[in-house]
Amino acid sequence: MLRLTFLLRRKQAMTRAEMQDYWLNVHGPLVTAHSAQAKMLRYVQVHTTDDDHSRLPGRRGEMEEPYDGVAEVWWESRDSMLEAMRTDAGREFDRLLLKDELNFADIERSVAYYGYELPQVNPTPENIVATDRSSLVKLYFPLRHLGSQTIEEAQWYWRTHHGPVIRRQAQSSGILRYQQVHADEHPFTAAINRSRNSAVEPYTGHAEVWMDRSAMGNAIPENRAASRRAYEDEANFIDFSRSVMFLAKEHVMVDHR
Repeated sequence: MLRLTFLLRRKQAMTRAEMQDYWLNVHGPLVTAHSAQAKMLRYVQVHTTDDDHSRLPGRRGEMEEPYDGVAEVWWESRDSMLEAMRTDAGREFDRLLLKDELNFADIERSVAYYGYELPQVNPTPENIVATDRSSLVKLYFPLRHLGSQTIEEAQWYWRTHHGPVIRRQAQSSGILRYQQVHADEHPFTAAINRSRNSAVEPYTGHAEVWMDRSAMGNAIPENRAASRRAYEDEANFIDFSRSVMFLAKEHVMVDHR
């Protein structure tokens, strides 16, 4: 499956709550009304919580400011997306989306990228969702790689070395689900950001982790050791100063899986 990740920052005149309300109740229905025509397999809004996100980086030091949310869209394949969006109707839909995005998002400070999921800790069926009414949260970790590496080198290390590190300690870390989303299809990424005048450099990809709040910050020795191992290995491929972490809740708008 092909996936679009669109990291959003709110218009500066809006509060996060105002932005998220408009996005959910006005923009969301606009997307869902056209989702079949656009051949969307799944569409989820990920809303950043009001937690104190400054505590998340820990020993990683200063990181970028959290985004206000993430729009996630899946298609069965790259060809399915192209078939839908390269029609007159598809182009008109994108025009409508862009027009409405300006009502709630600072799109020049937002950024999108296409990519593919690499599940690491993935119970089946894939029905773990961090809804508003549950105690689950989703940790979002958009990352950029070190300048000494190419994107291919960083993604290879992330996939073959860091993934196993996290998988081995998932239980002690309280992880219910963990997957890597690697940026790919770079010409399409460049095109969507160009259409929105984004001034933000796309990310190498992002990690996403689902966990229960009761497991977060648990000071047991196993959890502290797991956090230390994760950080020490992240430092081998992540530029923390150009990456970001935040917690979020999910709103599933379309799901045809």
